[in-house]
Amino acid sequence: MNIWKGDEVVVITGKEKGKRGRVLRVDRDKDRVVIEGINMRRKHQKPTSRNTQGGILEMEGTVHISNVRPWCATAEQPSPIVMKRLSDGSRVRVYKINGETVADRSR
Repeated sequence: MNIWKGDEVVVITGKEKGKRGRVLRVDRDKDRVVIEGINMRRKHQKPTSRNTQGGILEMEGTVHISNVRPWCATAEQPSPIVMKRLSDGSRVRVYKINGETVADRSR
């Protein structure tokens, strides 16, 4: 799984098909990702000491990793990400479509 937190992805199936967003969280155990502004869910929250008002909160739901593809901005289309080993022995993530290196972000 080469999708990391902070990557820009596009949804390829389901009701949110064609929408793009940044990955906020990756759950590697369940193979799911949370994408900013995608798959919005409503949660009814009781008043607590932290949230004294309570009410209905809108939050992003998870999407299965197989339903998203990384978005290559230079090619303007989705492309798989592969790992490539450099001559100095280090590994980098590159887009398969054009070989461009993916900008490193925090995992």
